[in-house]
Amino acid sequence: MPKVIGEAKKSFMTGNETAAWACLAAGADMMFGYPITPQNEIMHYWTRLCPRYGRGFLQTEDELSAGFTVCGSVQSGKKAFTATAGPGNVLMQEPFGMAEAMRLPLLAIIQQRGGPSSGTVVYSQQEVTLTTYGGNGEGMRIVYSTATHQEIFDYIIKGFNSAWKYRFPVFILGDGYQAKMREPLEIYDPEDRGIEMVEPYPLIGLKGTIGENREPQHLCNIYSLEEELYEVVVKMAEDYESIQDEIVEYDEKNCDDADIIILSHGVVSRAAEDAVNILRSQGIKAGYFRPITLRPYPQQQLRAAIAKSGAKALLCAESAYGQLERLTRQEIYGETIKVEKLFMPGVGVIDYDIVDKVKSIIR
Repeated sequence: MPKVIGEAKKSFMTGNETAAWACLAAGADMMFGYPITPQNEIMHYWTRLCPRYGRGFLQTEDELSAGFTVCGSVQSGKKAFTATAGPGNVLMQEPFGMAEAMRLPLLAIIQQRGGPSSGTVVYSQQEVTLTTYGGNGEGMRIVYSTATHQEIFDYIIKGFNSAWKYRFPVFILGDGYQAKMREPLEIYDPEDRGIEMVEPYPLIGLKGTIGENREPQHLCNIYSLEEELYEVVVKMAEDYESIQDEIVEYDEKNCDDADIIILSHGVVSRAAEDAVNILRSQGIKAGYFRPITLRPYPQQQLRAAIAKSGAKALLCAESAYGQLERLTRQEIYGETIKVEKLFMPGVGVIDYDIVDKVKSIIR
């Protein structure tokens, strides 16, 4: 894959601009998209970059078409992606479900916004449930929740590799705050970091003759027999569960002796980490746990953190009304630790929001 960045560069850019550069560095061939706030600038920056580097872009007539054209493009062997948010994410659940059913290496960047209402453009973390378990499948997806612009860049590169290596759809979860704000990061060509990019390959129109020199390729998203659907879903679940240990990522700090563990994801985890440092400086034993992959979820690692700490409470801090908390309760079912809540949908969570909540709990 030809280099597009050359020597690593310190940059200062928005999250959306970062996403476009990351897709370019990862070797993406094509973006299919439809405008929606707050991801619009991913499309804008990509259309500036793609003519210079021989890449392609198509603005489709709606989000459904954008999702389905990505599904078609990856079947032809092109490294394609899309980006969306809010009601666009809702509309794309049909093609996302198709990608899940057909094991297509689709990559989608989701810059979350608030709800309910299709017209709400307040930034929030209210697309966790939709992105992890949307559609009518079983949530056999890979979802990376990013906290910084550097992570947007890094995980988009990793996301393309995960999509093509494991053949499950991959989602890069950000939000409107990350999309619009600027911060420093380093952009680079993956090869210079020792990252070997998985090359795309066609899933249809394969060379050879079935039964002579190649096996048939089954790409199906419609099943008419109950037994057939059962076998397909069970096999897919087995494949998904077999790769979880390779995919799961998390960050953990100060949990060894914590009396309370603060759980958060994405951009809110920046405030959570600062809050833990403040609380520790004041003699309060707080720990920090952040799931980076929301699907698959680092449930074993969180259970281990709870067990070794002996913590009495787990505080779930999020810019939503319990979407991360519900996901976490499901994943650690049976744990007796008390789950406390700091739900702030539609507003930014800062360190002292978390500090004050912790102090109110331990009093």
